[in-house]
Amino acid sequence: MQRSVCLMRLADNRRGVKMTFEVIIPVLIAFAITAILGPVLIPFLRKLKIGNTEREELESHQKKNGTPTMGGIMILIAVIVTSLIFAKDYPKIIPILFVTVGFGIIGFLDDYLKVVLRRSDGLLAWQKMLCQIVVTAIFAVYLVRTEIPLTMLIPFSGGKYLNIGWIAIPVLFLAVIGTVNGVNFTDGLDGLASSVTVLVATFFTVVAIGTSAGIAPITCAVVGALLGFLLFNVYPASVFMGDTGSLALGGFVASTAYMLQMPIFILIVGLIYWIEIISVMIQVTYFKKTGGKRFFRMAPIHHHFELGGWSETRVVAVFSIVTALLCLVAFIGM
Repeated sequence: MQRSVCLMRLADNRRGVKMTFEVIIPVLIAFAITAILGPVLIPFLRKLKIGNTEREELESHQKKNGTPTMGGIMILIAVIVTSLIFAKDYPKIIPILFVTVGFGIIGFLDDYLKVVLRRSDGLLAWQKMLCQIVVTAIFAVYLVRTEIPLTMLIPFSGGKYLNIGWIAIPVLFLAVIGTVNGVNFTDGLDGLASSVTVLVATFFTVVAIGTSAGIAPITCAVVGALLGFLLFNVYPASVFMGDTGSLALGGFVASTAYMLQMPIFILIVGLIYWIEIISVMIQVTYFKKTGGKRFFRMAPIHHHFELGGWSETRVVAVFSIVTALLCLVAFIGM
C-alpha cells in the first residue's frame, strides 16, 4: 500500500516538473524577453521615425500619428528564442514556428516598404498574396509528408473527425490565409489583436497540455510574448505590432489549429478575426454595388463601434470578453 502511494506521489511530482518545464518556463522566458526589448526597441524605432499613419476619418486617432510600429519584432524574437530552447525536446513546434516566422517576415517586408522606404502601398497585393501562398504551401507539404492527418475534429460531435479527402488542401489554404488576414484586420486599436490572440493562445495551450500534443512550449511562448507586448500596447499604446506582428500571429493561430487537428475551431475561438474580415468584404461589396454607400460606419467592424461612440478600451474589452467566452464554448465542444 505504501509503495503504491509513493509511486503515485512520484508520478505526480514528475507531472509537476514537466508542467513547469513546458508551460511556466516558456511563458516567463518569452515575457521577460519582450518586456526587456520594449524599452530598447521602442526608442530605436522612434529615432528612425518608423511611425504609424492613421486614417483621416478617425479624428480620435490622429494623435497616434508617429507612434512607432513594427513592434511585432519584439513578439517574434521572444517566440523564436523561447521555441529554439525547447525545439530539441518538442520537435512538433518547428512547423508552427516556421509558419509564424514566415508570415512575420512577409509582414516585416510590408512594414519596411511602407514606413521606412515610404512606399505607401508596401508590398503590392499580388506580391503579398504570392508570399502567403508559398508559406502555406510549404506547411501543407510538411503536413502531407509527415502524415499528420488533415482530418478535422468536429465541435460538439463527441470526438468525431471530418474527412473531406483532397478538398482538405484548398480548405487549408483558405483557413490559413483567411486567418492571417483576419488577425491583420483586427489589429486596428490599442491592444485589440494582442488581447484577443493571447486568449486564443491560452486556449490552444490548455488543449495542447490536455492532449499531450507536444506543442505547449510555443503556445506558451506566444502567451508570454503577448503579455509582455501588452505592457507597451495597451491604451494609450507606445508601440504598434504592425503587419510584422499581426501576420505572424495569424500564422501561429492557423498552424497551431492544424497541428491539433482543430481548424474548424478557429471559427469559434477566432470568430472575432473572421467577423473583422467579413465586415471588410461586406463594406467593399456594398460600396461598389450601391455607388458609394456604406453598410457600416467604417470597416473593419471595430471602427464601426468606435464611430458609434464606443471608446477604444470598451471595444477591446468587449471583443476580449466575447473571445474568452467563445474559448470556453470551444472547450466544451471538444
